[in-house]
Amino acid sequence: MTSIDRPMIEEPLLGLAQRRPPANAAAEQALLGALLANNKAYDRVGEFLAPEHFADPVHGRIYAAIQRRVEAGSLADAVTLKAEFEHAGVLDEVGGTAYLAQLLSAMVGIINAGDYGRAIHDAWLRRQLIDIGEDVVNRAFGTEEALAATDQIEVAEESLFRLATARADGGFVSFEMALQEALTSAANAFTRSGHVAGLSCGLRDVDAKMGGLHPSDLLILAGRPGMGKTALATKIAFGAARALLAEAQAQGGDKAKPGKAVAVFSLEMSAEQLATRMLAEEARISGDRIRRGEINQRDYDRFVAVSRQLQSLPVVIDDTAAISLSAMRTRCRRLKRTQGLGLVVVDYLQLMRPSAGTRPESRVLEISQITQGLKAIAKELSVPVLALSQLSRAVESRDDKRPQLSDLRESGTIEQDADCVMFIYRDEYYKAQQEPKKLNFDKDDKFADAHNKWQADMADCHNKADLIIAKQRHGPTGTIHLFFEGEFTRFADLDSRYEGRD
Repeated sequence: MTSIDRPMIEEPLLGLAQRRPPANAAAEQALLGALLANNKAYDRVGEFLAPEHFADPVHGRIYAAIQRRVEAGSLADAVTLKAEFEHAGVLDEVGGTAYLAQLLSAMVGIINAGDYGRAIHDAWLRRQLIDIGEDVVNRAFGTEEALAATDQIEVAEESLFRLATARADGGFVSFEMALQEALTSAANAFTRSGHVAGLSCGLRDVDAKMGGLHPSDLLILAGRPGMGKTALATKIAFGAARALLAEAQAQGGDKAKPGKAVAVFSLEMSAEQLATRMLAEEARISGDRIRRGEINQRDYDRFVAVSRQLQSLPVVIDDTAAISLSAMRTRCRRLKRTQGLGLVVVDYLQLMRPSAGTRPESRVLEISQITQGLKAIAKELSVPVLALSQLSRAVESRDDKRPQLSDLRESGTIEQDADCVMFIYRDEYYKAQQEPKKLNFDKDDKFADAHNKWQADMADCHNKADLIIAKQRHGPTGTIHLFFEGEFTRFADLDSRYEGRD
C-alpha cells in the first residue's frame, strides 16, 4: 500500500505511558479512496460503519459526506465533494480539497473495501474498550464517590453490553434458515402433549390460548392489589419448572436433571415468604394458619412430603430489593451460562431500578427504560420474561372495573414493548365490597330482595377469576376463566377442584 502525504498515526509504543489508542490510518485512507472511486463499495460497509468509527476526525467528515450523498442517490466523488468542502474549510488542515485526489492514490481495490471497513470498526471497538477501562479505573480510585463498588460493577457491565450490541457481525438471516426454525418449532408442538410450541405454564387453557411461553417474548401480567398477581405468577413459574423437569425425565430417565432453570426475581416478598406461599398452595393449608402456628402433626407431615416434591424443581429465587436492570441482566447471563435459563419472572417491575449510572428525567422515562431493558434481556438470552405490573387507580373510579390497556401504570411504553399484556381480574373481590346495608332500605322486603340478589351474584363469581389477554402479538386476545381458591391463594383450571385433582 502506498503511503500519501498525510501524517500516519504512530504504532503503539512499548512504554505504557506512551501507548496510543489503536487506529488504522492506512485502512481509513484506502477505504475512502475506494468509495470515491466507486460508490458501489459503500454497500460493503454501509451496514455497520459510521463516521464516528474513524480515528481521524477529518476522515470521519469525508465518510459522512460520502454516506449522505450515496444514501440520497447522488454521486459522491472527488469532484462533487470538492464543491461541498471548498468553502467550508473542513480540509484546510490536510492541504485542502487536493487531499481528496490524494486519497484516490491510496486505493488498492474496491473488493477490499469490506476488509478495510472491518479493520476500522475493530480499531474503534478497541478504543471504546480502552475508554471503558479508564472509566472503571477512575471510578475505582474514587472519582465518583456516589457510586458504591457494586454499582460500579453494574455500570461497567452495562457499558460493555452497549458496546457488544454495536458489533459489526449482524446481518440478514436467510429465509431458508428462518423457515427451518419455524418447521422445527411446529414439529416440537406436534410431538409434545397438549401441542404446545413454547414452554408450558401449567394452566391448560392459558397454554391453549397462547401456545405456551415463547423465547424472546416479554409478557406483562398486571392487576390491582388483591387480585392475585403474585399467586398467578408463582403458579406459572412452578408450572414451567415442572414442564422442564418432565421434559428432562422423558429424555433421560427419572433421575435426569433439567438443563434449564426458572429464575424468579421477587422484589416484594422474601424467598422464605415465597416458599411458604408455595407450601401452602401445594399442601392445601391456609397461609394464615401457618403464620399463626395453627398446624398439627398431620399438616406438618404433609409439609415435609410436599417440600420434597418441590425441591426437585429447577427454580431459583433472587429476593434483592430494588434490584437494578443491569444487575438483573448480569445474573440472568450468569445463570444461563452455568445452569441454563428457561424463564424469567419479575415481581414486580415498578420496584426495579434502571441501570446504575443512568438518571432518567421522570418516572415515565424510568419505567420505559426498565421495560425496554426487560425486552432486551428476553431477546438477548432467548427466554420468555414474565413481568408483573401495577395498575393505576383509575380502575377504581369506573363502574366496570375490568382493566384496560390504558390503565397500565406510569407508562404507555409497557404496552408498546410487551409482546403480550394480561390482566388478572376477580369480580368476587369487588362484589364482596358491595354487600347491601339494611340502613339504606326503608323496607325489610326491599333489603331482603337486594341481599338475596347480592348473594346470588357472589355465588356466581365465587372462586372464579378472569385472565384477560388484552394484547398478544402472535395470537388472539380474549378472556380465560380460571379457578381461584382465596384460602390458599391458588389458581388452577376452572373445571378442577382441590378434592383429589390438580
